[in-house]
Parts: sequence; structure tokens; C-alpha cells
Amino acid sequence: MKRKPRPAARTEPWHPCAWQVQSLLLAYPDEQSAERLSLARRAAPALPDRVRDPLLAFTAHAERTPAAELATAYVATFDHRKRCCLYLTYYAHGDTRRRGIALLRLKQAYAAAGLRLADDELPDHLAVVLEFAATEPAAGHRLLTEHRAGLELLRLALRAEDLPWAAVLESVSATLPPLKGDEQDAVARLAAQGPPEEQVGLAPYTPPQFMPDPAGGPR
Repeated sequence: MKRKPRPAARTEPWHPCAWQVQSLLLAYPDEQSAERLSLARRAAPALPDRVRDPLLAFTAHAERTPAAELATAYVATFDHRKRCCLYLTYYAHGDTRRRGIALLRLKQAYAAAGLRLADDELPDHLAVVLEFAATEPAAGHRLLTEHRAGLELLRLALRAEDLPWAAVLESVSATLPPLKGDEQDAVARLAAQGPPEEQVGLAPYTPPQFMPDPAGGPR
């Protein structure tokens, strides 16, 4: 039976703004955090309520939290909790050779759109995917939707721990279609079993810089 083509991703005029702000807020807190928070606070009011309100909640929290404390919380959240991994291909492929292929395809997609990553940036980091979506909305929307199950698991994990970045993931989810039945099944399966594992045979398929500690994050 011939499979029907997937419908084109539907984007809204405000999507690029939302994705850019979300990308900024998922970056590691550093000396540029105050500038990113200020930009997010100015841009968020133009977004729909369901996207705007979680972003403003997070910026309010971040602005009243000492920078060192926020950075420590970021490391504790994303570097030491595998269920809070920001690398989207990890949810679907774990540490397998299929993840290596997915990473290379992402990098090729970015290159085709003229986006060049820094040497220390990985193409599946959620902040990077969101930044790409802000410049290439149709392609970015498609990528985010393809990783919908992983995004939902990340949102649920952050919410279960009452972590501040849960609000940013609530906002990301509000830019995407609701979960369908098969996606809900994938979320339940990931929650129960975790990503697939395969430690043997990775080296020939992926350069070392594209196979980080899955719980790590860019600095």
C-alpha cells in the first residue's frame, strides 16, 4: 500500500519569534543571560497567551535568581538527569549508531539552509533546533514535530521535578500540534523503557564530537 505523504507543517507568523525566545532561554546561564532575559521579556508579549505566559513566568524566576545559583541549577538539571536531556535524538535513538546518522542528517539540513554550527555545538540540542526553526520555520516545525515524543517526555520530567525550565518546554509544546495516539504511545514507551542502548560499533559512524555524554549540555 502506498503511504500518503505527510501534510506540510503549518506555521504561524509568530512562530519564529517564539522559537527564538525559547532558544535563548534554554541556553546555559552565563554573562549574557541578563541580555537574553531582557530580550525575551520584550518579545514575549507579542505571542499568544499559551506561549507567552510560561515564558514570562520563567523570565521572572530567572531575573530574581542569582546568576550562579541559576547556572548550578541548569547543570544539575540537564547534565545529571538523563530524562532531562536536551539532545533530541537521544530520546529516539539513545547511544546507538542510528543516533549518529540522525546527527549527521541534522547537520546536513542546517548546512543546506546556510546555518553553520560552532565546533562545540551539537545539531540536536533543543536550543540549536529552536534557533534553526526561527530562521527556517517550515523545516524547523517539521524537525520539532518529528521529535514530539522526546519533547513531551522532557516536559513531563521537568514538570515532575518542579524545575523552572518546565515553563519553557510548556511554551515549546504550545507551538506544536497536540500529541496523537501513536505519539502518546511513544511517550509511554520512552517513560517505561528509556532510549535504546548500543555501545558497540559507534565509532565508525559518528565523529567523536557528535557523540557527547547524552546528559551533557553546551557551554
